[in-house]
Amino acid sequence: MAERIEAMLVAGGRYHDIDFARIELLKLLAEHPEVRTRVAADYAGCEGLADCRFLVTYTCDLRPSAEEQEALHDFVAGGGRWLALHGTNSVLDFTPGGVEAPRSIPKMAFTLGSQFIAHPPIQPYKVEPVAPDHPLIEGIDAFETDDELYLCEYHEKEKLIPLLATRYAGSAAGFAEDDWSDADRHLVMYLRPLGEGAVLYNTLGHCRGHYDMKPVMDYYPQIERCSWELPAYYELLRRSLRWCLGEIA
Repeated sequence: MAERIEAMLVAGGRYHDIDFARIELLKLLAEHPEVRTRVAADYAGCEGLADCRFLVTYTCDLRPSAEEQEALHDFVAGGGRWLALHGTNSVLDFTPGGVEAPRSIPKMAFTLGSQFIAHPPIQPYKVEPVAPDHPLIEGIDAFETDDELYLCEYHEKEKLIPLLATRYAGSAAGFAEDDWSDADRHLVMYLRPLGEGAVLYNTLGHCRGHYDMKPVMDYYPQIERCSWELPAYYELLRRSLRWCLGEIA
């Protein structure tokens, strides 16, 4: 008989179809009947995180307080595992000069190993394995996705373990920091060891419905599912949850 495992899912924020992502992640978590998942809409709802084996987040522009950032850091450093997805590392301010990425979550960005800065328009790009023998991506060939390509600022990059990456050098129209012409490889999925625990970050998984861009606009013209339409993405998520459970090192 499997031991009950406590977990937490934080799904919340702006500019994404959080309902869709929450449901999909809960369905994947439900494939592990021993996992009992608490669901929160923000980091203030993370009471009891210390009792959890792992944390999963799908957020955008959620800004934890200094105390909440410390708690997240301590959870990982103390041995917890954190599966961070897509916009978890994003902070967005819409300004006349473009979308800015204020460095207002320093401890969280350090814990995650990165902060989102910009992305080019959604368009197809190739995702390639960097460590093809790692069990998290072993057997997953390079694939093309039509998703947001995250351009990030990294923290302790030398300590990150790259798993998937892509290449892009160009502009990020609409963002305050729009010149990425000197850039090259960008991490798509990586491990960030920290203390006794680790973060597994996957930047893929943008999704948006018609009503998810308020207050920027009342009605967004198209529904976007991006990497959620790819079997490879679901395989990565399933393996990531096995990593959360300790079945993959």
